[in-house]
Amino acid sequence: MPTIPFFKYQGAGNDFIMIDQRENHYLGRTDKEAIARLCDRRFGIGADGLILLELHPGYDFEMVYFNADGGEGSMCGNGGRCIAAFARQLGLIEEQCRFLAADGPHQARFRPDGWVELSMGDVKDIEQGDGICFLNTGSPHYVEFVGALEHIDVLQRGREVRYSERFRREGTNVNFVELTENGIAVATYERGVEAETLSCGTGVTASAIARYLQQPGHGPQAVPVQTKGGRLEVRFTPRGGSFTDVWLCGPAQLVFEGMIEGMME
Repeated sequence: MPTIPFFKYQGAGNDFIMIDQRENHYLGRTDKEAIARLCDRRFGIGADGLILLELHPGYDFEMVYFNADGGEGSMCGNGGRCIAAFARQLGLIEEQCRFLAADGPHQARFRPDGWVELSMGDVKDIEQGDGICFLNTGSPHYVEFVGALEHIDVLQRGREVRYSERFRREGTNVNFVELTENGIAVATYERGVEAETLSCGTGVTASAIARYLQQPGHGPQAVPVQTKGGRLEVRFTPRGGSFTDVWLCGPAQLVFEGMIEGMME
């Protein structure tokens, strides 16, 4: 097995192993056990997920995302922002890019303050209940509004929803949302990681839209979001029962880089 160069990135505490596969094919969709081992925080590098950067005709690159359990995942918003920063580090792009992910095309652009802005898909077909929503922002998300996040056992309650009769087979991410003075605070249990993560990009996007449905406004919206891993912002435009021009904005930073040797055997 060849030595594999890797890069570790984090976006608001959501961390990922990045591997450049433009020239060499190190890992693939059948390498579930190896990917899970690399993501393990005790026996591997440690990460919420692993992302392959690959070439794709008509795009600057393709993002292939795997959850920490080694299974191929749906869209990851913070991962999308991090892979854009990775692509710029590699010299593949400059101030903006267009790439392909599991849920289709995305754009990313870089702000002068270092934040990365990522375009998300339109959101529609939202289920609403008493203080809860279920919607898909590239990944499925259950959103529940709570009085105080510090009183919520995110791991226990997240598991109860994720493994409930409705969601047991396909799974869902579970977000607990507290309304703040000018935005929201969010804690997320992620499927595939099967634990709480410090932030979740598609989760805060879903939570910001759910908050709008609780407190509707007029025209384009910008919702500040506080997670345990840092600040994010979600922007969108309501159009009837759907939401367009959705952008996830926040930091994306290189943590360290290294070489994988021996772990793949």
